[in-house]
Order: sequence, then structure tokens, then C-alpha cells
Amino acid sequence: MPGIDTDGLSLPKRQTPASAGYDLCAAKVVEIAPGDIVLVPTGVRVRMPDDEYLVIYPRSSLAVKRRLALANAVGIIDADYYGNEGNGGQIFVPILNFGQSLAIIERSERIAQGIFQRYSKVDEESTEFVKRTGGFGSTG
Repeated sequence: MPGIDTDGLSLPKRQTPASAGYDLCAAKVVEIAPGDIVLVPTGVRVRMPDDEYLVIYPRSSLAVKRRLALANAVGIIDADYYGNEGNGGQIFVPILNFGQSLAIIERSERIAQGIFQRYSKVDEESTEFVKRTGGFGSTG
């Protein structure tokens, strides 16, 4: 992946047979000052069918043990995010440090989990759509 060294990183995986979420790890060391939000790269891209999306949730221990949270509470990765012009579809996780001290996220540290979901569309829908042209928050 351009700009991110993914050598040695593991693919996202479920930790137990009953786990719904695939753990996402940080692709590099990131420092987050108190009160700041940083987009943490994962080095991961995901290709999905058009009727599927990936929901990004924080790992439950992130808030309690680290005083860190997903800045947007939950993230949605649409199927057309993959391969977009802005960043090739790499997943970034926006982390907020609500603690009082500097937080350091280590490379390969599990920071979030992704759960695949299917959705339905209405029959009578406008065909006037925008083209995704960028990375994080790319539809405006």
C-alpha cells in the first residue's frame, strides 16, 4: 500500500469462532495528544459486494484502559470506498484522546473491529449520485 509499510502486519481476523468483528490494527506508531483526534492508518483495504458495508466499532478496552475513543463513535465503510482516487480505499480509524496524557498507539496494536453488514435499497430511488473521489469523509 503506498505510503504505509505493511510488511509484518497481520490481516484482520476474528479472535474466537463466535466473534462478529475482525480486529483492525494500527499500521504505524501514532501519538495522540490529550484532546486531539488522529486518523490512524490500518494499511487495510476491503472489497465488498454493492449491497454490503463494513461497520467500524472501537475495541471495548480502548476507552476503559486507554482513555481513547472513536471520534465518530462508529464508522461506515461503503463498498465503493475501495479503490477510490483519494487513498486507494485504505481504512483509517479516527481516534480521540479524551485522557489527560499523551497516548501512544503502537504498530500492530488492535484499535478497532469491523463487522460486515448487508443492506436493502428502496425500489424507487434517484439515479443522481455523486462519484466518490477521495478518502476519509469523501462524499461531502
